[in-house]
Amino acid sequence: MSFASSSSPLSAQSGQATLTRRRALAGLLALPALGLLTACGGTATAGSPSASRAAVAPLAPTVPAGTTITVGDPSVKVALELSGLIKELDFNVEFANISGGPQTTEAFRANALDVGSVADIPPIHATWTGLDVRIIASAFRQDAVNHPLYELGIAPGAGISSLQELRGKKIAYSPGQAQGALVLRILEKAGLGQKDVKLVELPSTGDVYATALASKQVDAAPLGGVQIKRYLSKYQADGGSTLRHGLRDDPSHLYSPAKVLDDPAKAAALAAYVEVWGKAKRWVEDHPAEWLEGYYVKDQGLSREDGRYLIDAAGKADVPLSWAEAIERHQQTIDLLAREQKKPELVAADLYDTRYEAIAGTSFAAAGKAGA
Repeated sequence: MSFASSSSPLSAQSGQATLTRRRALAGLLALPALGLLTACGGTATAGSPSASRAAVAPLAPTVPAGTTITVGDPSVKVALELSGLIKELDFNVEFANISGGPQTTEAFRANALDVGSVADIPPIHATWTGLDVRIIASAFRQDAVNHPLYELGIAPGAGISSLQELRGKKIAYSPGQAQGALVLRILEKAGLGQKDVKLVELPSTGDVYATALASKQVDAAPLGGVQIKRYLSKYQADGGSTLRHGLRDDPSHLYSPAKVLDDPAKAAALAAYVEVWGKAKRWVEDHPAEWLEGYYVKDQGLSREDGRYLIDAAGKADVPLSWAEAIERHQQTIDLLAREQKKPELVAADLYDTRYEAIAGTSFAAAGKAGA
């Protein structure tokens, strides 16, 4: 499916230290440029850390005619359509119903996708398997610890009321996904290692984890989204519960294969997409009623009660102008995974294309001022 519309021209420059860049958005907000673009990272294989690439070219100010990008970003597709922001794209955008790390990485390898929406773990694992990728947009949650994506579901009768009581318990684990990394982070926080628990590898899809908890196949499992509410509604009377882990689990990224970003036309189109992506994030936050009806009820088939629960749980979005803090947290996650999963060390900054750093945050902020 292709969409035609009009978009304001994009201009981009990248600095070295604070990595900020100048962006003009409808005359509402501008950021000073600090210098010329620098290389954004390196290629990597499953057996070696990233190595620096040659410096990439600045982003083109306009998208060349005839450019097409294929996007795996299902929820934002709906936001663009509901808000009318889809009209701000003046090139072909083909949306694929693809989300999550495994599907996205597979589509990248098949040259079937130019950008995908994931958490922070898929870019790491893609790099470890030899696929060179870069993050081009990032969003988080304000007050993230009190607005977690996941809670630790506890099976009826498991006798777990604190993280330390996970010792000796069976925990659902998906190594290549965000839930798996969260389990390792939870164990680290509790002062436990893999040897202190039994990790049970299960895919973190659908209601697999909730079913495993209910059947006592596992004692604990990270539950996300509406699964938290549904699990408690169904099994709390039997002794099922959830436990807050007290960690940040909120990263949300757009990432692309490096070879796509090396194509000047696609790189410019992706910059235009990221700009509108930032506006869409703001629109969702500012229009909860429309988002509830148009996405959760009509598109996802959830009840209004479930949709309201998810909107409340998400809190407010944080789309930063600088990635510095996010990269630092990402490095901590990489270090943990490398140690616990015996993987090569990686430099988190090499996973980010800094040409795009301020685009989404700038448009998110400008959309908020425009709405005000």
